[in-house]
Amino acid sequence: MSYSRLILLLLAIPLLTVQIACAQDRQVEWDPELTEDWTPVADSVQTTGHFAEPPSDAVVLFDGTDLSQWQSAPGYFPDAAGVPDYLEQLMEEHDPAPWSVEDGVMTVVPGSGNIKSNASFGDMHLHIEWKTPEEIDGDGQGRGNSGVFLMGLYEIQVLDSWQNPTYSNGQAGSIYKQRAPMVNASRPPGEWQSYDIYFEAPYFDEDGKLIKPAYVTVVHNGVLIHHREKIKGPTTYIGPPSYTEHPRKLPIGLQDHGDYVSFRNIWVREI
Repeated sequence: MSYSRLILLLLAIPLLTVQIACAQDRQVEWDPELTEDWTPVADSVQTTGHFAEPPSDAVVLFDGTDLSQWQSAPGYFPDAAGVPDYLEQLMEEHDPAPWSVEDGVMTVVPGSGNIKSNASFGDMHLHIEWKTPEEIDGDGQGRGNSGVFLMGLYEIQVLDSWQNPTYSNGQAGSIYKQRAPMVNASRPPGEWQSYDIYFEAPYFDEDGKLIKPAYVTVVHNGVLIHHREKIKGPTTYIGPPSYTEHPRKLPIGLQDHGDYVSFRNIWVREI
């Protein structure tokens, strides 16, 4: 190979790299499968119970009586470009929460929409108990699907992940579409389960630049599944996440994904 041809080849490599990156960017705009991780997650040793009464200093968001601490919430955004508009809606006042309450349990009314807490939180310990329907209907992401949205932006997935294969960073306990749990600590459908979520909110400087990302530790049914895991940005269904400046405190969100998922004993300790 001549010297001149070698020089031309070396000059072409950066251009080719840019073209590949641009092609990937174009593809990520329409293909949600690009952010799915199908690496299997091992099952954990099952535990018999991990249901905690709220400490004396906790903010109780649901004690089984009513939904007075909750209201309707906007629909979640599919990609990072939708975050700014969603944030504006998240901070507005909305109608009372439309989910049902019976026998000390709140349950999603499919098609009624998401809900959010009246109160806003940043750094916190969130305890929440949930169960998916005992009768199995559907599979993968269509089986007992909901989600806990920290600050309304960062989702810890709720799903019936008992003998129900799906992409691992979309199974129960995952930081949705970002990080699979270390183990699958799920119980069978119809059984109560618990999350204890220790969340560190992100920090932004005066110019809106991210100076510290969010971190989360999650205990599922008494089993550690995330240990101070870095969150890459608000949860997105399509494409990579990226941070958008937002207030230090925002509401907690719960998702209506079309399934009769139930919740009870929800409380927060601010850190």
